Amino acid sequence: TTTASPMALHIQTPVVLSPEISRELARPVYLKLDSLQPSGSFKIRGIGHLAQKALAAGATRFVSSSGGNAGLATAFTGRALGVPTTVVVPESTPPLTRQRIAALGAEVRVHGAAWDDADKLARTLCEDPGMCYVPPFDHPDVWAGNSSIVDELVAQLPEKPAAIVLSVGGGGLLCGVLEGLHRVGWADVPIVAMETNGAHSFHAAAAADALVTLPAITSIAKTLGAKTVCKAALEWTRRHVVHPHVVEDAVALRALLRLLDEHRILVEPACGAALAGVFDHATWTSVSAQIPAGPVAVVVCGGSGVSLSLLADWQAQLLK
Repeated sequence: TTTASPMALHIQTPVVLSPEISRELARPVYLKLDSLQPSGSFKIRGIGHLAQKALAAGATRFVSSSGGNAGLATAFTGRALGVPTTVVVPESTPPLTRQRIAALGAEVRVHGAAWDDADKLARTLCEDPGMCYVPPFDHPDVWAGNSSIVDELVAQLPEKPAAIVLSVGGGGLLCGVLEGLHRVGWADVPIVAMETNGAHSFHAAAAADALVTLPAITSIAKTLGAKTVCKAALEWTRRHVVHPHVVEDAVALRALLRLLDEHRILVEPACGAALAGVFDHATWTSVSAQIPAGPVAVVVCGGSGVSLSLLADWQAQLLK
């Protein structure tokens, strides 16, 4: 069974074995290619699920605050369901991403330096009746929709994984995958939670066992840029084995370049953080010491905040 609604807006994405890294690590490494979702990232799972429930309850306009991918997912959802949509983005959102959101028919408003600022305006707009606030990550309906990844992994993987590696921004993917693991009887599968330095609000919270607000997002992985992770993500660490890891931007960038070379798939640095969990030797050395033997599944969460010109800029800046 899947948590998806009858007319789910997301698709079942492929799982592929990554042959070279599997050989290097001497264990199967599977990539769950959610970069192939119609909105460009896993976000369509949770946001599509929440929006359909909201529409059934009488919503007449969707309002999102997003550094990019949640905004795209909300705009895609609004167009698919015929509901007008407003997306409030911070100034840090690349022009390319703003254009992509607008191309889906949504009204784009730019407000504030970081996501937290844009979010405040979005919530204010939603004080009017019929306006539905679509949170990018912090809502049970978003987690329920994101948990559909696990239902697919159960059907697609040849065996239960020894660990699942994923990126953490605000915590919506993490909470969804954990919910799914517990629903399908995989509660003993540890999570390797990857972030970049400068967007490491989950790592900081897990270390302090309390929510920590970063002073600013300084990583190039802007879509990991929630200065505070959602409370539910921290609470999960008290009842499930989660291993947080932080990598430098250059490490995430090398990982996404390796994915591009080996699989001809381009993702953004936020997703590169998850890939670094297996592609970066130093990181893998510490990860592998924490998890049991057996296959590893990496959630390739995707993301729209990347282009060949951005890639060239980052390479010049970080890989001198």
